[in-house]
Amino acid sequence: MSLRSRVAGLLSRATSSSPVSAPAPSDAGARYAPELDGEPDPGEVVWAWVPYEDDPSQGKDRPVLVLDTAGDGDGWVGLMLSSQDHDRDAEDEARWGRHWMDVGTGGWDSQGRPSEVRLDRLIRLERDGVRREGAALDETIFTAVVEARRGLSR
Repeated sequence: MSLRSRVAGLLSRATSSSPVSAPAPSDAGARYAPELDGEPDPGEVVWAWVPYEDDPSQGKDRPVLVLDTAGDGDGWVGLMLSSQDHDRDAEDEARWGRHWMDVGTGGWDSQGRPSEVRLDRLIRLERDGVRREGAALDETIFTAVVEARRGLSR
């Protein structure tokens, strides 16, 4: 089953703009295809509104790594980034089901801070919820992120 069809099934059960906790896809499916053209593509980091897990009525604007288009073709799915260092509390984070991976620095952070991507929380991005493209992740790192996400369900 492709990432696209698996995500489509998950998103059909999710509400609009909601985070989706999902098992890792059974095949990579996500193809690296960034084009800094104003339209989010797999491999790009975009800025979008991300609801808080504990209170979806609140949230904040943050960078999100785009994995693929949503199954309905009207939006995207991705993984949120953070400049917080979760390496120091990795055991505690894992105990709560949160898994992070270092992805380095990029043009999505104007201060040049290293970022981490959260692997266990799939985010649906609505077409009108993406504020801007930030930059493209290196293809090797993108592939490693997709593989690490897949590895969570094994």
